[in-house]
Amino acid sequence: MAAAGRVLAVDLGTKRIGVATSDITATVASPLATVHRRGDRTAEHAEIARLAAEEEAALVLVGLPRNMDGSHGPAARSAEEEAAALTAVVGVPVHLVDERLTTVSADRVLTSRGLRAPSRRRVVDQTAAAILLQGWLDGAAGRSWRARSGVDGQGGGEGGSVA
Repeated sequence: MAAAGRVLAVDLGTKRIGVATSDITATVASPLATVHRRGDRTAEHAEIARLAAEEEAALVLVGLPRNMDGSHGPAARSAEEEAAALTAVVGVPVHLVDERLTTVSADRVLTSRGLRAPSRRRVVDQTAAAILLQGWLDGAAGRSWRARSGVDGQGGGEGGSVA
């Protein structure tokens, strides 16, 4: 099992990939970057791997877009395949995390801050990744992750691993 540390979260979209990172204590999530889809998954994954290395991430979370009833549709299957491919290039464990409504929540947050549609589009995916990551950090899996690093003494559950 990898040592606890920074966590990177990825929100896979069809046009953009949002990326967020945690602080070193794996307590607070922040939007990091948007990777634009260019039709070249190898290059897109290399960019995510570069960000993971730059941030010294010990874990990468990939959003799993389940249907509202919890079932897996085509988008979830595509995310599972892409997460498996990322596992081969990022050099750290990759876990899938339910991302239902993160983009909707991100859009609402950005709208409430007064951002107009063009400005929201530039940051909505990385904001969605930050919402996904903060939810994970606040939950049982995040507490367990921090406990392994000695940051806090609370245990918890496990996330779903791709590898």
